[in-house]
Amino acid sequence: MAGTRTGKLAWVGKDGSPHVAPIWFVLDGEDIVFNTHETAGKAKALRREGRASLVVDDQTPPFSFVKIDGTITFSEDLDEIRTKATEIGGRYMGADRAEEFGARNGVAGELLVRLTPTRTTAKADVSD
Repeated sequence: MAGTRTGKLAWVGKDGSPHVAPIWFVLDGEDIVFNTHETAGKAKALRREGRASLVVDDQTPPFSFVKIDGTITFSEDLDEIRTKATEIGGRYMGADRAEEFGARNGVAGELLVRLTPTRTTAKADVSD
């Protein structure tokens, strides 16, 4: 969780094609939590499929990564969405802008997405 690495979230599209997009996220226990708008293609696909994969990598030698496969659940509770959106904003934009991002992303139409791990693969020091 150190730093501001983005996660690369992967899911299967309606036509069976693979999709991947960068996300900002935080941990909540073992779960990975992020938000997206209910009309976004990834929200629709995640609702349909109920599962996804996430990769977070360290691009500094000797390189490391973690890949998390898991199930997806959603929350539409605005208090929970705003709380986590504020936490995410603080992680990526700094504490001085956390509230700004919480207010922007903690609104009706936003979803809190929770990826609960079912399998984790990690490798440290890939180039050693």
